[in-house]
Amino acid sequence: MEIKSFKYPIPQISYLIKKKLWAQVLFALFVGLLVGLALGPETGWVEKETAETITDWLSIPANLFLKIIQMIIVPLIFASIIRGLTSSGSIEQLQKLGGGAAVYFIITTSIALTIGITIATTIEPGNFIDSNLIRESFGIEEIELVESAELSIHDIPQSIVGLVPSNPLSSFMSGEMLSIIIFALIMGVALITLPEKSSRPILDLLESIQQFTMKVVSWAMRLAPFAAFGLMAGIVSKIGLSALTGLGAYMATVIVGLFVMMIVYIIIIKFLAKRPLSSTLAMIKESQLLAFSTSSSAATMPVSIKTAEEKLKVKPKVSQFIIPLGATINMDGTAMYQIIAVFFLAQLFDVNLSFTTIILIALTSLAASIGAPSAPGTGIVILSTILIAAGVPVVGVVLLLGVDRILDMTRTMVNVTGDLTACLFFNKRIKDEPPEEKS
Repeated sequence: MEIKSFKYPIPQISYLIKKKLWAQVLFALFVGLLVGLALGPETGWVEKETAETITDWLSIPANLFLKIIQMIIVPLIFASIIRGLTSSGSIEQLQKLGGGAAVYFIITTSIALTIGITIATTIEPGNFIDSNLIRESFGIEEIELVESAELSIHDIPQSIVGLVPSNPLSSFMSGEMLSIIIFALIMGVALITLPEKSSRPILDLLESIQQFTMKVVSWAMRLAPFAAFGLMAGIVSKIGLSALTGLGAYMATVIVGLFVMMIVYIIIIKFLAKRPLSSTLAMIKESQLLAFSTSSSAATMPVSIKTAEEKLKVKPKVSQFIIPLGATINMDGTAMYQIIAVFFLAQLFDVNLSFTTIILIALTSLAASIGAPSAPGTGIVILSTILIAAGVPVVGVVLLLGVDRILDMTRTMVNVTGDLTACLFFNKRIKDEPPEEKS
């Protein structure tokens, strides 16, 4: 009996690695760490030039992963935003709850961004790694810094007008994500006002585009373990275990920020929704655990709606609007992760962010989080857009690939908690209106 109990965990671990992507990534990170140490100068087993040649070949999956993600980012976000808006079903329902939900989502996301900026600038996780060694590792000799422009009040009107694309095709070609998102918002609202006979073909096409892009993302995620292995082997072979220290500080920074955002939700539940705290948190536990394990707000959506209606007693017209819409445009955890990741990589690559650039990053993070698909692994897809706006090398995304799965599980749990909190908030608001409906 003792022998069986000793050997039992081994098949379980083997099954986990075969079936679970996050386990494969963690295993690949561990193997990459060992290979990196073996190739590194600390052991002296392999000459420097030979080690560089080996790591160049090992980095091929990581480079392919990055290219595939950049290839499908625009259609993925465009289709997700429009389908999220049209999920309300009618312009009347969108007007009744949509305006308030939009303001609520923007406020909570802004709070998440503020928390992320505060924590990232306080802890400064990017300073735990030598930026010169990171540049050498990625072959980056010089980084073009974003120019610090004075934010003049005379520039604001033109900047606002400039966000609306005069030529959407040009915005698609150049990757102007903020303009693309605004065009998607306008198109989504317009589609709601059209008869279903006219809008259905476009919505079906967008659904097909979203499914196609998500299929490509799923293919790219198959490269994740190999990309994580090659990345970790290359980084550790050149900069040693200090890379792990830096990534550990980055992970801790994100988790601390997400924990603070959970406290914000608790405050909303207790004081704005006026719900008993302990029983409410116990009721939403199932949705939180499912979100954590699947890393997908979409996969958790049926359970979230069931939890909201059956356990939290939220009215169906609230839950069936807020939760599907929130799964697309209410991404507080994703927005916070993105802003902390940008600051981490900016600190890592020694990129100075001006006040104007920080405002641009925050606005881009806010807009990009609206279009973040509710599927595992796509949060890091959106990050490359924000890195471009910040003037940070996009190749830095690959650095975060190894630990993204763990953070994806955590931020998805925060996203789903935010959707259920919004349901409680608006359910309380609608409860105050029945007298007007009867008269």
